[in-house]
Amino acid sequence: MKMSKTIEIVISGVGGQGNVKGAQILGAAAVKAGLHVRVSDVFGIAQRGGPVLSHVRIGDVHGTMVDMHSADAIVGLEPMEALRAASSFLKPGGTVIMSTRPIYPVEVSTGKADYPPLPAILDAIRIAAGRVITLDATEVASSAGIPMAANVVMLGVLSGTGILPFDPDHIKASIRELIPRSVEENIRAFEEGFKIGESAPVV
Repeated sequence: MKMSKTIEIVISGVGGQGNVKGAQILGAAAVKAGLHVRVSDVFGIAQRGGPVLSHVRIGDVHGTMVDMHSADAIVGLEPMEALRAASSFLKPGGTVIMSTRPIYPVEVSTGKADYPPLPAILDAIRIAAGRVITLDATEVASSAGIPMAANVVMLGVLSGTGILPFDPDHIKASIRELIPRSVEENIRAFEEGFKIGESAPVV
């Protein structure tokens, strides 16, 4: 299937948050919808909680990486990583979906650096973003019975916004294939996130 435009998404977070799995699920869903997709991941010191960026490009695309300031959406699993990704990749007026629960780097935990307050992070993101959706994805996932599924909640929010060029059922099918354990809890987490994205105001 040919798309008239490309959809560019960057998922940002730290090691262990499920960036890579989230990107794989999105990529598999796009393939199920008959679309061309490229997925790539960029790791910091991921095994130590370092930054991880996943690039998902859907449509008539060839390169694997989202160009600077061209992402339609940033999915930030951690506030500071959401800000970093938005500063580099978000196109003017794009959408940022951000989980508000911070994961403090070692430098902050040991008192060698400060972590910016959440309102300051949001103010900086809003300079470029046309729409910002915030939630505590871990809390939402916990309410669905699976706290580790914050990444799946965030995919649900993304799908609920209507940005993606395919039906949420394609994502659910990909979740069933790629997450073999606690499948129904993961589907519930996705659906809870979808409701949040669907009801978020369009600014």
